[in-house]
Amino acid sequence: RNLQTQGALQKTGLPTDLSVVGNGFFMVKDPVSSQLYATRAGDFSIDQNGYLTTSSGQRVQGFSDSALATRGDIKIDLTGLPATSDPNAQMLSYAIDGEGKINMSLSDGTEFIRGQVLLQNFSDPEGLVKEGNNLFSGIAAAGPLGGGATPLSQPAGTNGMGKVQAGALELSNVDLANDFANLITTQRAYQATARMITTSDEILQELVNLKH
Repeated sequence: RNLQTQGALQKTGLPTDLSVVGNGFFMVKDPVSSQLYATRAGDFSIDQNGYLTTSSGQRVQGFSDSALATRGDIKIDLTGLPATSDPNAQMLSYAIDGEGKINMSLSDGTEFIRGQVLLQNFSDPEGLVKEGNNLFSGIAAAGPLGGGATPLSQPAGTNGMGKVQAGALELSNVDLANDFANLITTQRAYQATARMITTSDEILQELVNLKH
């Protein structure tokens, strides 16, 4: 069973570490197979080509252009530099806000939005299938919400989804008390079964002895 409740947040200070505060999942794509996955794990980084990726190389999805009109792999670079900016300006810093917008700050003092991380929500998130590395497949079966006939990921804070918080990661939401209780129950059941087998073996041995 997938436990999809909100986990506690831990601040990291890294601009590429993202967490979802509330409902929703990040969508990531395998650049080789084009397979889409959902994940709540936002320990992202920027690869050598400028793409925002997971630790295993899947690319984060969203609006990939400064006009926030084209969906695809999100890249953090100076593509879409405003005409009013110095063409030789360098990137000083970037920050991802609560709506997932990537705000770029340049050395000439200008700023622009490079793209936007989008989220997806599901009518039955427990229907997602674990794939390892905090990735989930089975997206269609889980009932993705929004977008009509072809459900599309949406900006944070819309359609009942939470906000994006940069510089923080969501910790595990495992219920330790419940899991320990289940472990103890399983151990007791195993011990009871072992005793039954031992008792049965002893009775059979007694019957064999009586026959002799």
